[in-house]
Amino acid sequence: MVSEAPPFWWTKADWRAYALWPVSKLYGLIAGRRMRRGRRADVPVPVICVGNFTVGGAGKTPTAIAIARAAKVRGLKPGFLSRGYGGSLDVTTRVDPDRHHARAVGDEPLLLAREALTVIARRRLKGARKLVEEGADLIIMDDGFQSAQIVFDYALLVIDTRRGIGNGHLVPGGPVRAPLAEQIRLADALLAIGDGDAADGVIRQAARAGKAIHEAILVTVGAGDLDGEVVMAWSGIGDNEKFFRTVTETGAHLYVTRGFPDHHYLSDDEVEEILDHAEALGYRLVTTAKDSVRLAGGHGRSAELRERSRVIAVEMRFDDPRGPDAIIDAAIAAARRRKLKRRIAG
Repeated sequence: MVSEAPPFWWTKADWRAYALWPVSKLYGLIAGRRMRRGRRADVPVPVICVGNFTVGGAGKTPTAIAIARAAKVRGLKPGFLSRGYGGSLDVTTRVDPDRHHARAVGDEPLLLAREALTVIARRRLKGARKLVEEGADLIIMDDGFQSAQIVFDYALLVIDTRRGIGNGHLVPGGPVRAPLAEQIRLADALLAIGDGDAADGVIRQAARAGKAIHEAILVTVGAGDLDGEVVMAWSGIGDNEKFFRTVTETGAHLYVTRGFPDHHYLSDDEVEEILDHAEALGYRLVTTAKDSVRLAGGHGRSAELRERSRVIAVEMRFDDPRGPDAIIDAAIAAARRRKLKRRIAG
């Protein structure tokens, strides 16, 4: 899967998207066939998959965390299942945020592990079984909607309402991971994040298909002291511009930005440049939680950059506070039906 989205994916389709259309068509045929083959592997607990239509950040991780927090309030023991993208470990591993570094397990799993039991696995079925062994009674998959062979009890697709699905073309001509109709058919619900209108067409298509529609926003947490501060923001996430908008929404004066590819590990020279630039101009440094965890255990002045960079944390807030509970309830009910069918068939 392509991990870095070129800028032309997020503008109106141009000659580059159309020149790549034959390759995109082939990619879509393969992706659609893979999804239609179905998911045959069962696990004994409810499984919620949080995915998105496109390559790049749309808010999957904050969504997964919001659902996990709701589950814990209900006395459940949720477990996150991640592929561990960006990490070097290729064995099924329970993530320990006090012991592991991002280069080993990936940056997003470290954030998830702060909230609940988290396992990374290249083969998600092995990871799901590991979670069950560790006591999880609800599995929340961070991504894997288009590729995992595990049976989902509830598939929630998130979409950024400012970016939508970009130019609407499939990889590599655009950011879409699989034919849109096939993705909507296999989803149970859609979560529209933000206050834009770029996703309106997809939302209408999902609603016509009878899918539940949830709405939410990302809110900053504890960033009120940045109001009026002169800051330099740096990040390497799926949508750096989204983070830069978040910085300005805190009331900070954002004069300098540095954007890097998603999951990017800063080189020593890049760390030096950020620190020296901010020091020379007297700017306060701000970054994301995901970027901060990637600095832990780094070389050179990485520890200094981490210490000096204020993390602007965000949380998912559903318009309907009962939204996460409704998702959990639906997953539990679907898992019961799945188990009943299996007993009848067996």
